Amino acid sequence: MKILVTGSTGTIGGLVVRGLAAQGAQVHALTRDPDKAVFPAGVTAVKGDMTDVPSMRAALKEVDALFLLNAVVADEVTQAIATLSLAREAGIQRIVYLSVLNSDAYTDVPHFTGKYTVERMIEQFDLPATVLRPSYFMQNDAMLRDGLLKHGRYGMPIGDVGVAMADVRDIAEIAVASLLRRARAQAPLPREVIEITGPDVLTGKDLAAIWSDVLGRPITDGGTDLDAYEAFMAGVMPSWAAHDLRLMLGRFHADGMLGKPGAADVLTGLLGHAPRSYRDFATELAKTWQPA
Repeated sequence: MKILVTGSTGTIGGLVVRGLAAQGAQVHALTRDPDKAVFPAGVTAVKGDMTDVPSMRAALKEVDALFLLNAVVADEVTQAIATLSLAREAGIQRIVYLSVLNSDAYTDVPHFTGKYTVERMIEQFDLPATVLRPSYFMQNDAMLRDGLLKHGRYGMPIGDVGVAMADVRDIAEIAVASLLRRARAQAPLPREVIEITGPDVLTGKDLAAIWSDVLGRPITDGGTDLDAYEAFMAGVMPSWAAHDLRLMLGRFHADGMLGKPGAADVLTGLLGHAPRSYRDFATELAKTWQPA
């Protein structure tokens, strides 16, 4: 079975490509520029863009399974729905889609409700797919380096309800396992949804305390001022994206981002090991940082 991986040069997509290649799978990695992309030996770089229908039609005709990952972009829904439609046209019966935890509940958050729209298509057409719903990525916090080291502040306003963050390596491992299980099955497997969270529910104060221990210095939490956060982020990304993040954090403040009871046990069974903890992630990351 040949597996097409979209988002192949990104964080999770890259891990999925490497994980599949390590298992001996025939991997086709979708990229806008195959000449610049670097993949493991044996991986086929495929030129394509999810906004370009002819390139996607050609890419999907060459494979038997699809890992569908969309970046958070303004036309994310168009890209995903078009790609799924072309996958149906190509007769692909083995799909893994990367959605997000609480996609069905956070209807006021654009990139959450957009992913749920894609899930609705998968459900309506009863596509043989695994829908992965990961929580907020631990690795997102790597961008907080300067705030932590220079200002002693954990800059993400996570709030006081709590978020069960997931490590991208766990997400990729489950994606690889799901793809291989479907690819190796004699017949298409039933549709399923898997929630992916970390083992701990952490508030902003909890995260500041972890970083205080890891860095050996006092760290304050990110507070709850979403007006200030949106204004800052609008200076480094498009305003629509900054507002999207603000709306997401607003839901964190109101509802948190929590897994179902027993989620860690389910994930341990899928992974073959306990989900990675935020403290371990922070300790590992801090070792790569030069002192401020």
